[in-house]
Amino acid sequence: TAPDYVLVFNDVAAEFLRDLKQTLLEFYGDDPQKSPDYGRIVSARHFDRLMGLVGSGTIYHGGQNDRADRFIAPTVLVNVSPDSPVMQEEIFGPILPVLEVSSLQEVIDFVNARPSPLGLYVFSEDESITEQMLTSTSSGDAAVNDCTVQPIIHDLPFGGVGDSGMGKYHGEWGFRAYTNARGVLYHSTKLDFGGLRYPPYNHNRKLREFVIPS
Repeated sequence: TAPDYVLVFNDVAAEFLRDLKQTLLEFYGDDPQKSPDYGRIVSARHFDRLMGLVGSGTIYHGGQNDRADRFIAPTVLVNVSPDSPVMQEEIFGPILPVLEVSSLQEVIDFVNARPSPLGLYVFSEDESITEQMLTSTSSGDAAVNDCTVQPIIHDLPFGGVGDSGMGKYHGEWGFRAYTNARGVLYHSTKLDFGGLRYPPYNHNRKLREFVIPS
């Protein structure tokens, strides 16, 4: 459910990028490789895969890496083409492409042109924008003004839709997903309206039999 990319309006893009960079510095310092709170890539194969994606745009922040340590700094990319490699797969790594858009409709069209994501995150104080995003797009789950936290809330169903998966889990939803809800009908032995179901069929006679049983 980690964000694979950010769509930000042109008029606030510069401010967003500055704040994003400042937050990363506050989290991990000038040298994230020395931070006790920063992890490593799981394998050399995934390190190489991720480094191949870094070239999909211009590095705004980060980019430092050490293959021997399987370290890739938190990396923010700008000037990313929607058709570039980093936009064609789930990243599973510390790389965040940031794409600028000019309208809400452009955001909706962009999301809908791609496979339905596992998570959709809307950051806005305008409830009309939030509502339009939620009603005009499809995703497994969604969060408003936060991200990646919905999977830990057990009262919410968690799961994908379309290409991002199928079925919902957690609490009651998990019970329903893994339980066969078997339908059972009990028919009384005292009454039988089955005569209406069987031939020979004659509309008038069958109707009389239904209204006035013989």
